[in-house]
Amino acid sequence: QVQFVESGGGLVQPGGSLRLSCTAALNVFSAYVINWYRQAPGKQRELVAVIARDGSTNYADSVKGRFTISRDNPRRTVYLQMNSLKPEDTAVYYCNREPPLPWGQGTQVTVSS
Repeated sequence: QVQFVESGGGLVQPGGSLRLSCTAALNVFSAYVINWYRQAPGKQRELVAVIARDGSTNYADSVKGRFTISRDNPRRTVYLQMNSLKPEDTAVYYCNREPPLPWGQGTQVTVSS
């Protein structure tokens, strides 16, 4: 059963922007922490952004100052606004809770000129 559905990825040029969305099932949105992760080909999955139930946030150093995580509780949706994108941001992006549930399909982000 799908617990999180990611969307909003695509192909953008370096310096461009995208906004990713993650919509959660009703029974899992109450998790204390929901995260965005990414995984590039041949690399480990890495944590990029964290948002707690109270709205507090944390970011990986590689995206700090460029990405913003937020949540819309009535829509059960978490967003990742990505600005000043770099080729090294190319990856499949996933959302999940802590502790994690089975991983969904993710959404592909490709940054290329």
